[in-house]
Amino acid sequence: MHKHSPIRRSMIAAGMILAFAAVPFSQAMASQSGEAMQKSSDNQTVPDKAADAWITTKVKSEFGTTKGVHATEISVSTSDGVVTLSGTVGSAREKMHAVRVAKKVKGVKSVDASGLAVDTMKSHDMKSDSMPSSSMSSH
Repeated sequence: MHKHSPIRRSMIAAGMILAFAAVPFSQAMASQSGEAMQKSSDNQTVPDKAADAWITTKVKSEFGTTKGVHATEISVSTSDGVVTLSGTVGSAREKMHAVRVAKKVKGVKSVDASGLAVDTMKSHDMKSDSMPSSSMSSH
């Protein structure tokens, strides 16, 4: 019976991990190259797309940790450093706050919030959820 050394087993395991990790990466690269052929106007490089993905993730993360912005109601996409916000917010104030938060993220060139609608009915629902009842009095 032939026993393999722990170093050899580790090297084999590392090689297999790298091989399996390369498969999804190559599939992603193939789909991106296919998209690039279909969209002649899309001339972003892979690093640009990675930067845009990072910006989108960072903006969503900032929304999730920022008081006064309901992140679940706002969709975020980024192209060439331009962040596009869409969805529904409860007030014009929340919309402006979301734009300010997005603009602070490193790499953001500009923010387009034209797809972010203000729903005043939603604003009333949020106020009743987050505000304490004023009918209670303390003596």
